[in-house]
Formats: sequence, structure tokens, C-alpha cells
Amino acid sequence: MAAKKTRKSTSTPSPTRPARPSAAASVPAPAPVVPAWHVAPDETKAWRRLTTLARKGRSMDLRKAFAADRTRGTRFAVESLGIHLDYSKNLVDAATMDALFALASECGVARHAKAMFRGEAINTTENRAVLHVALRAPKDAVIKVDGCNVVPDVHEVLERMERFANAVRGGKWRGHTGKRIRTVVNIGIGGSDLGPVMAYEALKDFTRDSAGRSIECRYISNIDGEDFHEKTHDLDPEETLFVVSSKTFTTIETMTNAQTARTWALRKLKDPAAVAKHFVAVSTNAAEVSKFGIDTANMFGFWDWVGGRYSMDSAIGLSTMVAIGPDGFRELLGGFRDMDEHFRTAPPKKNLPYLLALIGIWNRDFLGCETVAVLPYCQYLHRLSAYLQQLEMESNGKRVQLDGTPCRWQTSPVIWGEPGTNGQHAFYQMIHQGTSPVPCDLIAFAQPLHEIGEHQDILLANFLAQSEALAFGKTPAEVRAEGTPEWLVPHRTFPGNRPTSTLLCEKLSPRMLGRLIALYEHKAFVQGSIWRVNSFDQWGVELGKVLAKRIIPELSGKAPSKAAHDSSTNALIARYRAWRGR
Repeated sequence: MAAKKTRKSTSTPSPTRPARPSAAASVPAPAPVVPAWHVAPDETKAWRRLTTLARKGRSMDLRKAFAADRTRGTRFAVESLGIHLDYSKNLVDAATMDALFALASECGVARHAKAMFRGEAINTTENRAVLHVALRAPKDAVIKVDGCNVVPDVHEVLERMERFANAVRGGKWRGHTGKRIRTVVNIGIGGSDLGPVMAYEALKDFTRDSAGRSIECRYISNIDGEDFHEKTHDLDPEETLFVVSSKTFTTIETMTNAQTARTWALRKLKDPAAVAKHFVAVSTNAAEVSKFGIDTANMFGFWDWVGGRYSMDSAIGLSTMVAIGPDGFRELLGGFRDMDEHFRTAPPKKNLPYLLALIGIWNRDFLGCETVAVLPYCQYLHRLSAYLQQLEMESNGKRVQLDGTPCRWQTSPVIWGEPGTNGQHAFYQMIHQGTSPVPCDLIAFAQPLHEIGEHQDILLANFLAQSEALAFGKTPAEVRAEGTPEWLVPHRTFPGNRPTSTLLCEKLSPRMLGRLIALYEHKAFVQGSIWRVNSFDQWGVELGKVLAKRIIPELSGKAPSKAAHDSSTNALIARYRAWRGR
């Protein structure tokens, strides 16, 4: 069809369509023009107002604020899509929130969002559209890039994924020797790993089919050979299927692990033709996929308008679909879509991503908080913090604005965290009584997936108690009233006024997980828009890769160590080679 020839934005959703060369190879010229409405935040009236309000915010007493306003806990809260966001325990008042909403308006966040949803090339340094929202769009939606609707291509890939997942789950797809597939191993790194492994761990309870069977998924990402060993040492190659996830099929970590997997499988299977039954690819490079031995009919593509950290609902989520089934994956996509529509249509004062983002801007740029702890009170979400580290820090960990000039404000905070209650017996000491305030996102579900004794009540009691303790602390007078010796009073005093945002959700499900992840995706978008950075490139990842490729042959002994290195690196290379007998 003639229309398909104009789809410059696509990169092989099927093996018949040629891949578009990666824009990451060179910066487009001429330099992109930053829209006049995309103003620097510190040039706005709202920023100046917030700078003044910050003096009051830093000295705010949450005890007094709640005592003066008995409705604070409901006034500073919003509920939508089964998510109750309580931001009342942050160091904000009505004036602060009004100024933050004004900041978003003056910085053109809404116009920037419309440009994204329209398919404009808002990834300016790579001249690409940013359309992860198209990955979960309904089949009848129209989202255009270069004048062409990309939604049909998305659903073409989804339907191919569904047929494949059903074949594996139902036993129709079998290994080279006729045995059923029992384990799927995803090989990827960064966005090709963090999203799928987080989703698999979060949705483990949804992996069983109607016959009670479940396929185990494992994830190999680290180039450290120990990762490969631990993930495969107890597997049978005859019952194992590898999903190799690499857009270019040249990522050194992924392809090294993939070649090792090929060798591992053929050690038992012997016949190179077996590769086609035990390996599939998520890629756009048909030539390299075929050279590896994978049938390109089993290559699942995606597009250059999908960033790695925004790709878990694309073909990168193939292992997720195999694990939870096509119906579960559709529910996951439905949750993403729910939040997309909420973000697109809800007014900022009732908009969950806006609120989380603006609170984060306030804490980072005006109260000087350098980190954010994400603390899910749900063991299934134990990989959420690691996933959000990439989503937020790779998106907004930038030091220059869209026009290339240095940012005059702070950008992404450090994201970290572990599930509660484990973290309470580890790092909460620092959060409660340390010298550096740490804003926290506390996440929990009202209804457990498994009702086991009093566990859920005890878990949620801890969840609620922590937000209360962090906000209100414990005064010296209260400590003394307990009969504490005077010398011990300072040690048992809690300063309070530690900001928290509390997200109490109804129940974990594929749809709810989609909503939560899209919430944080759009939060990162709002913050990047205000900070005036490109949230959709990642040039900071490149330099280390280039240097590593130069050093590899020096470590292996295939090339002499180059004197061009600094004295530290040269000495370390020499020590490594000596200990390796090279």
C-alpha cells in the first residue's frame, strides 16, 4: 500500500518492513528550534513566587498545619482510577499549590503534552516522536506520525505476540526435541529488562492459566557471567526458550549473553537448526537476527518513537505476555490507557501525574531535597524502585536545557527504595532522624491478593504509621513525659516534618499496575517539561560504552594497553592482566 511507504517513523513491526536507521548515530542538523512557549522555569512569575514561598515551606510545622485545618487530610488529596493520593503530609499550603499549578501553566506543560499525543518530534536531539501512549491505544484510535496512523502497526505486532504467547502457553510451540517449553528466559538490558522483570515479579499471581499451569520467566541482563550461570544452571535446554531483546541486535551486553545462551543450548541440542525453536527476537535488525539463527518470522518489532524505558508495553513485554497471557496483557495495556486519558483530560488540580510531579519539583528545587524514596508496602512490587530509577533518572538526569544551555536549577533527584516493612529495619532510621530530609512515596493496596491471617492489617498499620511518624515526629516534651532520662531525650526525639505522598490503591492487578506505571511515566514527563530538558534521550549512557569497547581487547590480551589512558586506568588494566595471567 502506498500509505505504508510514508511511515518514516516505524522500525520493523514485522519482518517485511525495513528498519529505519537509528537516529542515535548522529545529531540532526540544523539544531531544533525550541517553541517560544516552552520557557525556562526560572523566567516565570510562578518560579519567583515559589522562591519566596520556599522560606515559609522550609519552616512549616505539619502539626500546626493539621491543627489549624481539620480538613487538610481531605483537601490535599485526590482519588481516581482506584488510586487515592494523599499529599497533605508534604510541606505545602494552598498558596504553594496554586503557584506550582501556575508554574506548570507558564512552562507550557499542557501544550507539550498535546504535542506528544499528536506525534510531534518532541525528542529534539534525535528528531523523533515520543509515542509510548500509542502502544496502548485502542484499535480504532488515530495517532499520526509523518501523516500516517501508527496504531494499526501497533495492533499488528500485538496480535502476532498473542498468537505466539498462546502457542507457548498452550504447548503448541515446542522445543527442538518435541518437549514443552517450561521456562522463558528474557535476555536484555536497561529498558529491555527492567520493565519486564518488574512486571513479571509484580504479576506473578496472575501467571497461572485455567489448567493451573504456569511458565517460569527468568531475566538475564548483567554482562557478569555469574548472572547467566545463576539463571540457567538448573534449566534443561530442551524446555527453555530465550527471548533476545535488542532493537539493533548489536548491544554488547545483550548479544554477549545471547551468544553464550546459544552455545549453552547447543551443547545439548547439538543441531544448529534447534536455535529457531529455542530463540525468538525482539528487534528491528532482520539481517542480524537471521545471522544468529532465529527465524525472522519470530522477530517482533517496535519503533524508534518508543524509548527503552517506556517500552514495557511494546514487544519488549513479550515475556510478560507469555507469563500472564494475552488477556492479562490486554488488561495491563488498559490500565496504561486509563492513566493516559486521566492525564490528558483531568484538570491539573485533580490530575495524579501533575500532583506527584509538582510536589517533586517543590521538594527538589525549592526545599533542596536530593533524593526520593519509593516505598511499596507490597512484596510483589519489590522491583518497582529499580524500574523507576531508570524511568526518572535516565529521563530527567540532564544538565542542559532543550537549547543546549546549562540548567540553572536542579533536575532529577536520586530515586531509591525497598519494600516495607523490610526497609523499616534498614534505612528508615536515616529517613526519620537523619540530617537530610528524604521525601517518600508510600504505596500500598487495601485488598491483598491472598488473605493470610492478620498480615494485611499489620502491613497497612505500618504503612499508615510511617507516614504519620514522618510527618509529626515526637517532641522532646513527649519523650520526657514517658520518663526518659534527660541525657537520652535528644536521641529519642523525632523532628517530623518529613514529607510523604501516600498512594493507597484498591487492589493489585494487571490493570492497576498499568495505571501506576503510566502515572510515573507522566510524572516524569511533567517534570521534564518544567525543567526544560529532553526526557527522551540518554546520551549520558554512550561515553562509557565507547570506552569499554576500546578497553575489552586490552584486558583480553588481544591488544596492548594504550598509553593514551590515564595512569590510574593503565595501572588497573595491568593489575587485572597480571591476576588473570595475561
